[in-house]
Amino acid sequence: MIDFSREALGLSESVSIELSPFEGRGSDRTFFRLKWNRKDSAILLHYDPKRVENTYYADIGTFLRDINVPAPRLIRHDPAGCLIVMEDLGDTDLWSLRKTLWETRRTLYQKTLTIVHRLHSFPEKDFPSGRVRLMEDFGPDLYRWERDYFRDHFVRDVCGIELKPSFEQELEAELSSLSERLAGTRRSLVHRDLQSQNVMIRDEEPFLIDFQGMRFGSPFYDLGSLLCDPYVDFSNSERDELLSFYYGLSKWDLDWATFQNTFWEASAQRLMQALGAYGFLGLKKGHKAFLEHIPAGLHNLHLAAAHVASLPRLQEISQACQRVIEQKR
Repeated sequence: MIDFSREALGLSESVSIELSPFEGRGSDRTFFRLKWNRKDSAILLHYDPKRVENTYYADIGTFLRDINVPAPRLIRHDPAGCLIVMEDLGDTDLWSLRKTLWETRRTLYQKTLTIVHRLHSFPEKDFPSGRVRLMEDFGPDLYRWERDYFRDHFVRDVCGIELKPSFEQELEAELSSLSERLAGTRRSLVHRDLQSQNVMIRDEEPFLIDFQGMRFGSPFYDLGSLLCDPYVDFSNSERDELLSFYYGLSKWDLDWATFQNTFWEASAQRLMQALGAYGFLGLKKGHKAFLEHIPAGLHNLHLAAAHVASLPRLQEISQACQRVIEQKR
């Protein structure tokens, strides 16, 4: 890895390189910070190609920079060795700023939403599919996988709740209809994991990272990911302010009330996926830290389901899960 990094960075053998691992971001990847000359640095990434989305990261990153969506600059990619050297954006992300004044956070989130809107506005017909591969589009199969993930790894494994067949049938019908509505919204490129730890801040400007799961789907999924992020607390007025800001960036064929309703439905879909991931990573993979985010994620899921009239069964199961989680604490 040192030899690859040295070649990628154009450093001679006489230059000493310090290689220090730091906490990975999951997805079967290992990150290192490279330091030399005391002040210069870069990031080295080693990935497992068995997780196919990892093999897409480098080309997606180059594409994002081509369309003026800030992302780390790729310095060198070795597909055979599964190694990437890229720009070091530092250690500050939106999550690390979660307790700063709203006046500061508002500006950073508005800048992030402006960048994300640029991604969402990219014409699908212009996407260079010949050189940039993406994961499977959002559609019936992926939405079904997400809700099954939620029921299996969160409702059953974390909460210990076995759904009665009649209730499960009603819940499945409700969530299937939800996926059909989301599939009928405006279609765009979506980041797919747009939460506070995946937006780096350098010189007061945001950069997107961890975009290997990018695909075509509903832009509302990204909005739900960012504005109902379990890692960050928003007041109702703060969330409404940011959602209104994004709404004003486009001409929509949806009125404001319908736009808000769709946002909350998409947020519920996203939060089901997140809670399923917390259960899977925390219990099956042994990453216990993810279990700490369950109360906030569950609170947000109940909030999302309560905002719409279309998800009564999801609201009911989220309440039941809340009671279980509260008893465990």
